[in-house]
Amino acid sequence: MVEREAHVVWQGNLAEGSGNLSEGSGVLNEAPVTFASRVERPDGKTSPEELIAAAHATCYAMALSNVLTEHDAQPERLEVDAVCTLDDQQLKITNVNLDVRGTVPGIGEDEFENAAREAEQLCPVSNALRGNVEIQLQTRLES
Repeated sequence: MVEREAHVVWQGNLAEGSGNLSEGSGVLNEAPVTFASRVERPDGKTSPEELIAAAHATCYAMALSNVLTEHDAQPERLEVDAVCTLDDQQLKITNVNLDVRGTVPGIGEDEFENAAREAEQLCPVSNALRGNVEIQLQTRLES
């Protein structure tokens, strides 16, 4: 079992309050968070949605790299952009859009798309979100 941790200190009410996020690795140390950074402009602050998008893009890239390797297709480069959408009226995360581009010698577009779909089913973050959040996947094989 692998555990990772995060710690937030929040002060004040939702609309006017603010917090600081730190996590165990030290990469994020006292990162500022506010409700306004979620529903308006980030202004140098992060949000849960941004962190979900970052986690999903990273986890998915690892899963796709693994799937391609298992299919004897060594990826040279994978790029994953993730957009996590918050419905600010319902205060519900509704979807994550993954835009995947890869340079993988020796495979065609169909093989790349099939590997990408397989990776989405194996990605731990996708699996955590699936059923609650719509996951959309677009793929493009680059040369």
